[in-house]
This record gives sequence, structure tokens and C-alpha cells, in this order.
Amino acid sequence: MNDQIAATECCAPRGAVEVPQLGSPVGQGELALLAKAIGHPARVRILQLLLARDACVCGEIVAELPLAQATVSQHLKVLRESGLVRGEVDGPRVCYCADRSRLSVLEGLLGQLSQANADRVVPPTMEVLA
Repeated sequence: MNDQIAATECCAPRGAVEVPQLGSPVGQGELALLAKAIGHPARVRILQLLLARDACVCGEIVAELPLAQATVSQHLKVLRESGLVRGEVDGPRVCYCADRSRLSVLEGLLGQLSQANADRVVPPTMEVLA
């Protein structure tokens, strides 16, 4: 049985997103939240699965991972809390899709972080903090 349904309002693309400045507490908090959400290989894999489909995905996620359903649910909860994944109730199940606008925010924040580090010359005598 295919647990993929046509893209619904849940998965509809959102408008333009504003990427906060990484130098602000809001930007730093956003980056920390999003980085935590993708900080586990299973959550990265879930995002890959969702991005590969142009539809909401229900039971397929569990079938694609070598994890228990409860573990997958916990990972989906973290992804939903970060906004990287949206979910919509479809009868007795929840269908999930990746939120590409939130991925754009992550990409923008990482770009700012990368650029900030490229612009800065670190003295060779600087010690790494433990």
C-alpha cells in the first residue's frame, strides 16, 4: 500500500521567508534550533525521504528506517518543533512533508556563519576552548 497522498495545504509552498541576522539573538537561537533538529542521522534521513517526494508521507517513513515506530515518532516530533517538517492529520494517520521555507532559513543562517568565518583571520596563537 502506498502511504503517500497528493500534496495538501499542509505541504503547499509558503511565501518568501526572512532569514534573521546571525549576529542577533533571534538568528543565533534559530540556527541552534535548526542545527539540533538535524543533529541526528535518523532525522537527516527522514528529511531526505520527505524532500524526495512531492506529497505528504505517512507510514512509509517507518518502513524506510531500521527504527521502531515510537523512535521515528520522536524524531518527527523534533523536526516538527523546529518547523523543518509539517504534519497534517488525515483520518487515523498523520501525513508529513518537509517545509522548504524553513530549510531556506537554515541555509541562509549557515551561509552567514560560513561567510563570517571566511572573513575573519584567526591568529595562529589562539587556543581552542575546551
